[in-house]
Amino acid sequence: MAAKFASQADLTEKKISFTEVGEGLYAFTAEGDPNSGVIIGDDSVMIVEAQATPRLAGKVIDCVRSVTDKPISHLVLTHYHAVRVLGASAYNAHQIIMSDRARSMVAERGQQDWDSEFERFPRLFEGHESIPGLTWPTTTFEGRMSVYLGRRRVDIMQLGRAHTAGDAVIHVPDENVMFTGDIVEYHSACYCGDGHFGDWPATLERIRAFDLDAIAPGRGDALVGRDQVNAAIDSTADFIRSTYRPAARVALRGGSLKQAYDAVRAECDPKFGDYAIYEHCLPFNVARAYDEAQGIDTPRIWTAERDREMWASLQD
Repeated sequence: MAAKFASQADLTEKKISFTEVGEGLYAFTAEGDPNSGVIIGDDSVMIVEAQATPRLAGKVIDCVRSVTDKPISHLVLTHYHAVRVLGASAYNAHQIIMSDRARSMVAERGQQDWDSEFERFPRLFEGHESIPGLTWPTTTFEGRMSVYLGRRRVDIMQLGRAHTAGDAVIHVPDENVMFTGDIVEYHSACYCGDGHFGDWPATLERIRAFDLDAIAPGRGDALVGRDQVNAAIDSTADFIRSTYRPAARVALRGGSLKQAYDAVRAECDPKFGDYAIYEHCLPFNVARAYDEAQGIDTPRIWTAERDREMWASLQD
């Protein structure tokens, strides 16, 4: 490989924040690293997103124990990516929930994604030797389901394709707070390598229609208040469009992936160059946008070998 992925040199430990976004609702954030969510019910706790390893999940559990001693009963995984799901065993939750589509993606491409992400971004797999294997849900749903944590209702919904084809969001109606997974990001690049650019903006508008009081995004700080919520939705939509349009123009005129990469950089660097994981995401985002513009609806499976080949093709 001519050069290392940007994320392979990212070795700086991130500062953890644990922010209350509603009564009994918390966002675990870490300066652009993957976020987790905490929903405290009458008798038990639901976690949203597992982290990449059981060791990293332990940091979430430590934060939970700083506010409640209730047992963790449910774990909801918004999609199948390794950095979100492989820490699941640490929680000992009796229910692990995914959409039907997300589960099928674990079966189709979960191991390849694990291998790929581990090579791309090794820092996020601290304690990887403790991962027992792929994470499988105990419960799946299509469209929508509700879980009751005592009197507290939690709605788990698919609002449309975006970051992946199997994305779910988690809405707590009594506080009007949503955990969006990687559909919404805040001052962090969207990873679009398995995404659906054509659908993503409409999915964001379905989230906006809830007129939310707070969002715990996939990456970046918790968003409290409608102004912050709407600004994050707007910036996420801008990131998606600004990535897709230049890549599509190049692809549709028969240009190369490298030309698409350069065109996206020209559009996105001035606006998003200081976002967390921007350099990490950029080549994968361009490759997927280039494919989608050519009519490839289902994202091609990323493997460690495909990662290296793609990255080599983009080097000068």
